[in-house]
Amino acid sequence: MSSRTPRARHRKGRTALAFGLPLALTAAGALGYGLLAPGAQQHASAATAVPAWAAATADGFASVDALGQNGTYGGRGGEIVTVRTLADLEKYATAEKPYIIVVAAAITMDPVGKEIKVQSDKTIIGSGTSGQIVGGGFFLGRGVHNVIIRNLTIRDAYQGVWNDKEHDYDGIQMDGAHHVWIDHNDIRHMADGLIDSRKDTTYLTVSWNRLGQENKAFGIGWTEHTTADLTIHHNWIRETEQRNPSTDNVAHAHLYNNYLQDEPGTTITSSYGTYARGTTNMLLENSYFQGLNNPVIRDSTATLVQRGNVFSGTAGRNESGGTGAAWDPRSYYGYTADKAADVPSVVKSGAGPRTSLGTTAGTKAGTKAGTKAAVTTLTVAKDGSGQYTTVQAAVNAVPANNPSRVVIAVKPGTYRETVKVPSGKPHVTIQGTGGSRKDTVIVYDNASGTPKPGGGTYGTGGSATVAVEADDFQARNLSISNDFDERAHQDIAQQAVALRTAADKVFLDGVIVSGDQDTLLLDTAAKDRLGRVYMTNSYVTGNVDFVFGRATAVLDRSVITLKKRWDGSSAGYVTAPSTAAGRKGILIANSTVSGDVSDRSFYLGRPWHAGGDAGLDPQTTVRNTSLSAAVRTAPWTDMSGFSWKDDRFAEYRNTGAGAGAASTDRPQLTDAQAADQEVADWLGDWTPAAS
Repeated sequence: MSSRTPRARHRKGRTALAFGLPLALTAAGALGYGLLAPGAQQHASAATAVPAWAAATADGFASVDALGQNGTYGGRGGEIVTVRTLADLEKYATAEKPYIIVVAAAITMDPVGKEIKVQSDKTIIGSGTSGQIVGGGFFLGRGVHNVIIRNLTIRDAYQGVWNDKEHDYDGIQMDGAHHVWIDHNDIRHMADGLIDSRKDTTYLTVSWNRLGQENKAFGIGWTEHTTADLTIHHNWIRETEQRNPSTDNVAHAHLYNNYLQDEPGTTITSSYGTYARGTTNMLLENSYFQGLNNPVIRDSTATLVQRGNVFSGTAGRNESGGTGAAWDPRSYYGYTADKAADVPSVVKSGAGPRTSLGTTAGTKAGTKAGTKAAVTTLTVAKDGSGQYTTVQAAVNAVPANNPSRVVIAVKPGTYRETVKVPSGKPHVTIQGTGGSRKDTVIVYDNASGTPKPGGGTYGTGGSATVAVEADDFQARNLSISNDFDERAHQDIAQQAVALRTAADKVFLDGVIVSGDQDTLLLDTAAKDRLGRVYMTNSYVTGNVDFVFGRATAVLDRSVITLKKRWDGSSAGYVTAPSTAAGRKGILIANSTVSGDVSDRSFYLGRPWHAGGDAGLDPQTTVRNTSLSAAVRTAPWTDMSGFSWKDDRFAEYRNTGAGAGAASTDRPQLTDAQAADQEVADWLGDWTPAAS
């Protein structure tokens, strides 16, 4: 968190990759959304029923009449518009008049870290679970009031540094705003903090959100005044280190029914939980603290009253006390607190985006009133609470040659199985439903040399835990792994693929793909077939040729983690492209390459002429990416008798200890060459969009 005014840092780029479809302006009624011509606008008539979510108002302190504002109702009464592009979202969010803005796609901020300056009298709400803000967030300045931000996933502005002091990229930042309701969002993996309430922001309610994968969850203060009033309830805060929240100089802070969890098995360890700082007067009641270090702390000048909280497996400071005046939230607003023992189940099941918000039953944004929604959802749960208990069973249930999107929603759990999406089942999405991509894991341990039940071995491609052969496939918010034990099986071929794609228009968004050798195989259906893959906001882990194949593939805004080999040695290769002549190969852009390995031990790539085919023209470009010292000073090398210098390997404007100047061993693109090697050049006429 920074006290300076937030400034997004711009990336150079010839072509901006726009996600989503053109804006469809709609008036929402009881039957659905009306489809209007481009540029047309329409107000809901007085006779048109308004969906309940469009008329919703805040609870807690945001409901209190004060400062000339009667509660918080956002854009209620204004036009309902549906947006799918950054330009349209910004147009309506920054307008002077009221709007209810329905976000119906994953909208990527450009530049990374951009915070849209929201004006007063706005509701910004996600359409079901499809409304996502990627790589940036929202800013509410002094005097901005009556704003609702609801039912969105705001994620992935992370810049590779955990305690980031350089980038002030928050999910939602408020400086001197009032009457704001932040409700049912999933905010995670940003560059500074998830929510910042600063400079006397007041009459704020933060409810039913999932906050996670972050150093700083929720900071409040940056003021010498003690005037702010706020309510924080039913939030699930997990995989965070500090500020859960930290409240500095808050006149009335009412925190109840929150679930704070330091989840075991992650690399994130809590420093402290809830903190009352300065002259804060906090009431903390019926909340559940699980596994946290120093779950509740206070300054000697603060007042903190605890009532009915549960502490499970916590350690360290757990404090209360102070000399401030006692106060009762019910003198300001009504509320009913759940029992603390029920909080984990209540909050885990109720926090985050809801499919019922921002949508109208039987329709979706952009369709004519009464038209059935095209998306079908199949639910997978290990415990039997879904339609299927395995992912493959759900894939099997997708009809052959299905004409529209089928979403396989996989509940949290570890699914030890192999999954194949055959070529005759396009338009499939496999999506984890947990608060983290680590919650839903598909894993198996086949390797190239593993014997098959019917004889022979699986081979490299056949070893994949998940194999995708169908076009227009999407995966998000889950982990795909191959945990083959190399140490125990030194007698067989070691290649062990986690994910294999052999299709066109494959969109991997917010996933973890992990293994050792040959982790991510990006293939095509045939040598003469185009196969495009776009991976963003994701992680790939491995050590030998662990991003490889002949696809036209982009790894954008992602983290590539270098891993030691089974014997503890550090040596490896990131990419092994086998690109056909005249095609584009592998592009790594705006990403980070690092890992706990020895300095100068990994190559960025080598040319894979599969089957000894001299007609191939392998290509890897690494640009605008942070390279750790693990990358060799001469980052490309030969393979199987083929020289990398005869193929296409280059860098452009990389940074970090592993970057280097142009030389015969380190080709660099010119600005003119780089202008033809942008993300959009790789994807051509395809614009990836969440659906």
